[in-house]
Amino acid sequence: MVKFTRRKTSLFFMKILKFKKTYQLPFKHHIPNFIKIHLLKTKLYMRVFKFLKRYIYIILKGQVNLEIYKILPEHKKILWINISAPSLGDSLMDLSSRTLLKDRNLDLFTDKKNANIYKDDNFFNNIFTEIKDLKKLNYDLIIIDSYSSRSIRIKSKVAQKTIYVGIYGYFNGPEVNRVLYSFHQMNHLLGYSKNEHEINHSAKSSIFISKKDQEIVENITPKKYITIAVGGEWCYKIYDKWDEVINKIMLSDADLNIIFVGSDNAIQISKELLKKYPKKKILNFTSRLSFNQTAEVIRKSEVFLCCDGGLMHAASALNAKIVPLFARLTAEMLLTRKIQSHTLFDERDVNNIQVNDVVSKYHEAVNHVYNHLPDE
Repeated sequence: MVKFTRRKTSLFFMKILKFKKTYQLPFKHHIPNFIKIHLLKTKLYMRVFKFLKRYIYIILKGQVNLEIYKILPEHKKILWINISAPSLGDSLMDLSSRTLLKDRNLDLFTDKKNANIYKDDNFFNNIFTEIKDLKKLNYDLIIIDSYSSRSIRIKSKVAQKTIYVGIYGYFNGPEVNRVLYSFHQMNHLLGYSKNEHEINHSAKSSIFISKKDQEIVENITPKKYITIAVGGEWCYKIYDKWDEVINKIMLSDADLNIIFVGSDNAIQISKELLKKYPKKKILNFTSRLSFNQTAEVIRKSEVFLCCDGGLMHAASALNAKIVPLFARLTAEMLLTRKIQSHTLFDERDVNNIQVNDVVSKYHEAVNHVYNHLPDE
């Protein structure tokens, strides 16, 4: 009876320790985060319920004893499962630390809509979107983005008995700087091969553009132009004063070439803007190019005006000159020291940002000399 009680007590404390992982950073260095805000806003019972749901699911899938906490030299062939955060921007941020695994044989399993981003990647050898394509492959280690039921289910199907590490693991809910989180956690898993300063000053997203896409973009863009991202998924991140910005910019350069970029949600907005400038040098590329081709259009531009979104993260990855408009999440939460940007911020909505301030930042970016070091 005493032994049974001790065992139950031991298991209880083990679960408590794991529950702390839902809100404690898994590495020793600080990064920008909203952990305290999350703990204040989210009821304890809800956080406990979500943790227990995940923990029990991992037990039921036979994965609880396969988790390890280091990536060792013998882990040469690795599969990274990145499926929990399906947005393009989150994908770029969460997978940014793959650059620290350049000496490994690395494959990726991801969402279908994200797969094409990495088709010409310098670090992922193979990109998979179907479980059936992985069943005959063997790996030394699996990297799992987070311990969501979906990610654990996929892991248990493709590599039932293979050991794994987590990037977010049980950590769930609090907003963090996702690029810095990815880099610091990967550095932690690799045994802190780099110090805090090295990580903070090198961390950034990466995207690689094929020669074919570069040639396509070269043939359809003018020699000199700026890009503006219109549209968006969230109202508080959709700026509705781009026409006023364009008017003021064109006062100083009437012959300026402008290219609109964006996804399907930008089509109508871009059409309305085009009606206002029938005789101006404006091209509309919204929803006409692939994500990587659009990223290349942005890279080649003099300045990129945008709000927070996937294209902003692609622009950051390609060292483009950016003037991003942020709301609710600050630049500290969304960018890193490696990114040179000219940011504007409002606590509630990007539409509270004044047109004159956007124009001022635009001119600041145009006249700024960028000294980006080449990526390793």
